[in-house]
Amino acid sequence: MITEALLYAATMPLTGKPYRKFIRYSVNLWSRASRCAAEWADHEEKSRAAIRTAAADLLKKRTAVVLGSGLLRDAPIEDLAKSFDTVVLVDLVHLASVRLRLTAKTYRNIRLIERDLSGYDDLAAGREPEPLGFLRSVPYLDFVVSANLLSQIGRGVKRRYEAETGGMPGDTVERLIAAHLTGLSDLPCRSCLVTDIAYAVIDRNGRTHEEADLLYGVSPPPAKAAWTWPVAPLGEESKDYRIEHKVIAAW
Repeated sequence: MITEALLYAATMPLTGKPYRKFIRYSVNLWSRASRCAAEWADHEEKSRAAIRTAAADLLKKRTAVVLGSGLLRDAPIEDLAKSFDTVVLVDLVHLASVRLRLTAKTYRNIRLIERDLSGYDDLAAGREPEPLGFLRSVPYLDFVVSANLLSQIGRGVKRRYEAETGGMPGDTVERLIAAHLTGLSDLPCRSCLVTDIAYAVIDRNGRTHEEADLLYGVSPPPAKAAWTWPVAPLGEESKDYRIEHKVIAAW
């Protein structure tokens, strides 16, 4: 708890005021990722491998953007920094530990942007959501990655939608998930989507007690790779159950 508190305190002054409310979530994710490092290693490597493969045969490698860069665990940041002239990392929060890691590596071609990628505010204002519309202003854009972000958008939007009373369409979650996928498919460059699409709660005897679609019925593009991510192994949330997510990669 002391380490988490220090990380929270160190990140606070580095984060814009609109995004400080999300620091706690990022710190909690950092803490879980540390505890579950061994169980998450295969998922993280498969995510990185999918992104490497998607970018491998690009003729031009000027600017790459990573949406949902998070803890820098599931995107091959070092490879991207070596291959592309500029790499832009976009997320709600860039933890102090992430910033320190980038500084220690002395990357000179990495830029950090804080941004809400959900499109919720546009929809709330009555505008057609274009959460990835800002990418049109990124010069020399050759590659965009959505890194284990889409289901997080869905869950975050659902929590916000349920907490607020009235004013939002009943299909808010589905529309914003679809807007993200449309934004990727409409890009004039190659994109790579890595996302968890479903979860299952499984007991220690292997019996499934609960399943859910993390994309709320919105169909993702055809997968070129798929695997299971043990998000919460036995003992993380319960001594009797584990939680597994199904992950796909598409490009």
